[in-house]
Amino acid sequence: MIDWLAQPWSFAFFRHGMIAATLAGGLAGLVGIYVVLRRMSYIGHGLSHAILGGAVVGYIANASFYVTGGIWGAVSALMITGVSRSRKIGADAAIGIITTASYAVGIALISRGHHFTRNFEAAFFGNILGVTTSEVWLLVAVAIAVAVTIFFFYKQLLFVTFDPEVASSFGVRTVLVDSVFSLVLAASIIATMRILGVTLIAAAIVTPAVVARLSTDSFSRMLLLSVGVGALCGFGGMYVSYYGDIASGATITLFGAAVFAVVYLGGLARGRFSRARRGDQTAADDPGEGLVGFAARATALADIDIH
Repeated sequence: MIDWLAQPWSFAFFRHGMIAATLAGGLAGLVGIYVVLRRMSYIGHGLSHAILGGAVVGYIANASFYVTGGIWGAVSALMITGVSRSRKIGADAAIGIITTASYAVGIALISRGHHFTRNFEAAFFGNILGVTTSEVWLLVAVAIAVAVTIFFFYKQLLFVTFDPEVASSFGVRTVLVDSVFSLVLAASIIATMRILGVTLIAAAIVTPAVVARLSTDSFSRMLLLSVGVGALCGFGGMYVSYYGDIASGATITLFGAAVFAVVYLGGLARGRFSRARRGDQTAADDPGEGLVGFAARATALADIDIH
């Protein structure tokens, strides 16, 4: 068993890929919990597509992918934040309009220059086994910067995430907090896009957060669990990729989907077992009490302990 686990580590490409996958998974889980609780799950998918436009512009201008993609992603994220603050335009509509327009720019430029189409395969599908040492260190730096930012904005982000209108009335600078989170999210997607790819990065952001949300109602535990699940998906997915000879991005995503399925089905089983144990007694005491109890439990499940 030990030899089975240790064998892949003899290859440098696997070591780099494992470190990158674990860091990318943990980073995606860290920002993902805020994305899911804000009901903006589509933003990871949309923003990663939007950044592709900046990547193509950078290639044409012979500039760094991270520089042009970062600027493009930051501008797109801030535009989404600004437009979504309008009461007439929701976050989902803002994400759809801005990100698809940015993505269309990238596709248009690629179609005009057929000679460099293959250079963007890594951006589309990820190239985790081709990660270089410098890219690993860049990922480490972004992960530390994001963690530090969330640490210092923890209370403000928490307040704005659950009730932005009340947060504003209490003096929280919601525009600043939303802008900071948008930049953090854009930086996280830029750092992980070359690893996971445009097509799979949304799952890396959303899946760990959903698993954590199903597992606990405490926000602090939810945040830590989301990071842990994301890192676990990256770690486990790399082993599945190595021994199954399957693309790493796909195995990381499928590993996360398997974890979600186990947690979700386990939650359903526990819920049915608990209801079955309480059902007979509730019905015997008072038929109306069962309906009241169900409504009370539904309301309680909607509340999250923010401590």
